[in-house]
Amino acid sequence: MSYAEVDGLRIWYAEHGAGRPLVLLHGGFGSTEMFAPLLPALAERRRVIAVDLQGHGRTADVDRPLRYESMADDVAALIVHLGLTGVDLLGYSLGGGVALRAAIQHPGLVGRLVLVSAPCRRQGWYPEVLAAMARHDETTGERMRGSPMHQLYTRVAPRPADWPRLWAKSGELLRREYDWSPEVAALTLPTLLVFADADSVTTAHMVEFFGLLGGGHRDAGRDGTDRPAARLAVLPGLTHHDILGSPALPAAVLPFLTHPAVAPG
Repeated sequence: MSYAEVDGLRIWYAEHGAGRPLVLLHGGFGSTEMFAPLLPALAERRRVIAVDLQGHGRTADVDRPLRYESMADDVAALIVHLGLTGVDLLGYSLGGGVALRAAIQHPGLVGRLVLVSAPCRRQGWYPEVLAAMARHDETTGERMRGSPMHQLYTRVAPRPADWPRLWAKSGELLRREYDWSPEVAALTLPTLLVFADADSVTTAHMVEFFGLLGGGHRDAGRDGTDRPAARLAVLPGLTHHDILGSPALPAAVLPFLTHPAVAPG
């Protein structure tokens, strides 16, 4: 467990296991503790580097807005700081957006990409989810005091009083429109999309996202030679909020991280 000074941010990370590096990026208002159910299975086979993003967990906020793009640059700077290349990324929700931007903005640093419950455009969320995101502000943060996520934040954050500030800055981020479809369509690295069958992301967008990555356009053939480089997993009986705790997630992720890469078709 350590800090690294990158791009004016003192970013916190923890390492577990050994092998090819795998960077984990948590969801909004969370921290690396989100991956506690998943970590043992991953660390058995990989050198796992779990990161607390700007303003989250043990990484104190700085005087700049929260943006997927800048947080992606932070992650890339940490990878360079650690002397690594070809790192695999796994991001959940907010962290999935950061991981996707890192792959887009720094393709030479990323080997494989796993995105869990994250869309590639804002309208991929259900309307009621977008409406809830739009209401995130300091007042919402005050109402969340005493919740499990707030209790964790106060336990690990360098400045626990920043809790309302995190909600205000997160709300401003989540109200911003984005559509990364053209950049997603240009990606060539092996990518796994994982969603719950009752996710906060629409099922239509899951298919759309997979299609942008080359999936779902044709039959793979009897021998699988026409299989796309991308993969799609929709895990049954789960939601956006409990997918990280399911044993179905490492069961889907680990084979993807170890299978021979398929050249994009």
